[in-house]
Amino acid sequence: MSSIRLFILGTLDERGPMHGHQLRLLAEEEHVHLWTDITVGAVYGAIKRLATEGLIESVRTEREGSYPERHVYGITGEGRTALSVLRFSGLREIVVKPDPFDLAMTRLDPDLLDRLPATITARITGLRSMLVESENQNADADPYLTISERFVMKHKASRLRAEIAWHEELLAELPHIIADESARKEPS
Repeated sequence: MSSIRLFILGTLDERGPMHGHQLRLLAEEEHVHLWTDITVGAVYGAIKRLATEGLIESVRTEREGSYPERHVYGITGEGRTALSVLRFSGLREIVVKPDPFDLAMTRLDPDLLDRLPATITARITGLRSMLVESENQNADADPYLTISERFVMKHKASRLRAEIAWHEELLAELPHIIADESARKEPS
C-alpha cells in the first residue's frame, strides 16, 4: 500500500487537475508528514511514476508570470481503478513496522547494562514529549477537521500512549532482564 499514491490519486479525483507544486503545497498544508508515512519531497517523483504508469496524465501546461511551465495532471480511468484498490487496501491492511529497538534489546552490550534504565527512561520521556506535541497539533488543527480527520488524528496519540505503557512495563521488568543478561554473559 503506497500512501503517496493514495494521496495524489485521491486528491486529483476529489479536487480535479493540479500541478505538482499545488499537490506539494496541499501536502504541506495538511501536514501529511505528521500523520502518514508521506514525505512532502517525494510528491514530484511519485507524480512521474504515476504518469509513466498511465494512472495520471498531463491535461494541460500552465505558466504563471516568470515561473517555469507546469504540467497540470488529471487522474485517468485506470487511475480511478487503482485508487479504488488503494483505498480498500489502506483500510484493510494492518501496518505495524518492526522497531530496531527490539533487536537492540535482544543484543545488549554486557558492559553497558548499568546504562539501560536511564536509556529506557529517556525513551519514555521522548515518547511523552511526542505525545504532548501530537495532542497540541491535534488541538490546533481541530477546528479545521472533518469528523473522520479528527478521529484519524487521534490515532498517533493512541499509538504513542500504547508505546509509553509498553516502555513503562519494560522499565519495571529491567532488573530481571539485566540479571538474566548478566548471568548469560558470565563465563562458564
